[in-house]
Amino acid sequence: MAPPTPSQAELQQFYIGKDISNVPKPAAVLDVAIIRRHCETMLDTINQLNVGFRAHVKSHKTPEIAKLQIGDMNEANFIASTTLEIEMMVPLLLELKQKGCHINILYGIPLVPSQVPHLAKAARELGKNSISVMIDHPDQVPFLEELSALAGHPACAFVKVDTGYHRAGLPPVSLNKNGLLEKLSLAEEAGRVYILGLYSHSSLSYSGTTPEQAMSHLISEIQGCKDALQKNLHLLPKRDLVISVGATPQVVSSQNLLRNDTSCAEAQELKALLSETNVELHAGVYPILDMQQFSTHASADLGDLSDEIAISVLAEVCSVYNDGERAKPEVLVAAGTLALGREPCPSYPGWGVVSPWRQEGREFNASERLILARISQEHAIVTWEGISQSKIPLRIGQTIKIHPNHACVTGAFYGWYFVVDSDQDSDAARVVDVWVRGRGCGMRAW
Repeated sequence: MAPPTPSQAELQQFYIGKDISNVPKPAAVLDVAIIRRHCETMLDTINQLNVGFRAHVKSHKTPEIAKLQIGDMNEANFIASTTLEIEMMVPLLLELKQKGCHINILYGIPLVPSQVPHLAKAARELGKNSISVMIDHPDQVPFLEELSALAGHPACAFVKVDTGYHRAGLPPVSLNKNGLLEKLSLAEEAGRVYILGLYSHSSLSYSGTTPEQAMSHLISEIQGCKDALQKNLHLLPKRDLVISVGATPQVVSSQNLLRNDTSCAEAQELKALLSETNVELHAGVYPILDMQQFSTHASADLGDLSDEIAISVLAEVCSVYNDGERAKPEVLVAAGTLALGREPCPSYPGWGVVSPWRQEGREFNASERLILARISQEHAIVTWEGISQSKIPLRIGQTIKIHPNHACVTGAFYGWYFVVDSDQDSDAARVVDVWVRGRGCGMRAW
């Protein structure tokens, strides 16, 4: 039997004020100073570009970061990948609603029948226009109508468009698959649904390495949805429907439009598209970032890795092999696939990058840095990224910080994050809060 999980209040009482080197390891750490800065930059960008915004919560699964993502906006639009995340968000959404904020949270995969009762429960608690779903097949329309009946008011819906990523959705030329749009329009006329617009999520930009490439992917997404809308205007409600597009690299790339020195063709085209289209941008991992996101270089203002990635995993050094035991110096650390995830990153041949935190005289150097070169379930091997034969300056029992390749997968191992604040503590070592993550796939039984 698993031990009982302590409450957030108990975790906060026990850990706040402690040095993070003294918490149980492996452990997930977030620097809230970096998160605040990324959220503020995004909100400023959205405001200056005068576009809509929808914040994804799947990466962090915490109401604390969700609140930072929307700041003082009078519209709080979110996306969740599981109904448990929606349940987690209900108290925050009710709080925002009481303050006069318009709230809406989107269940981020095409609707399945098992989730209808859970979504309806949340819709009843949150009120009209609070819950949205994705639709990309006519056989999902009855589930949508059932959701509306159980909720007591029409559920909102996006039609999911596939603009090239091929994970979900319909291509622009086939949006009315088997009469899908006619069925949705009839359901709206009958008061059983409210169509918000078209939605696309493309992670093709994850393979990019420049701002221009990220902007180009965002242009393709917007244009694909515009084409789909134009081809089907006669089948859709006669109002200004929303085009919701994005993934973190594409959305972060929009920040380049605020630079005075941005005159590339992609920037000019993107700026024009955003000004003439009812666009809503959506993104999720941007407050935290990770090695994979950092490798896209989607923003020209991106700083050093240690200043941009808010998440790290604490691990202890188990053993050191610096004396010729192996072809090159190596170190064994007590964190492996379960603690970090086995997610590759295109920019380097490893499973995580070791921060120079508390390593005297060592700084981040892209040409000579310590990486997790091999990984197993509970352990990993650290070595120099290049061919350096220098001894690794780590000692047995030392606590190190590792920046993971994929924050979303890494976070799944942990029940909570230890929060530090480098604005208050330059060493980013004192626990200032503990944030509990939503874990699991569906809502709790009731």
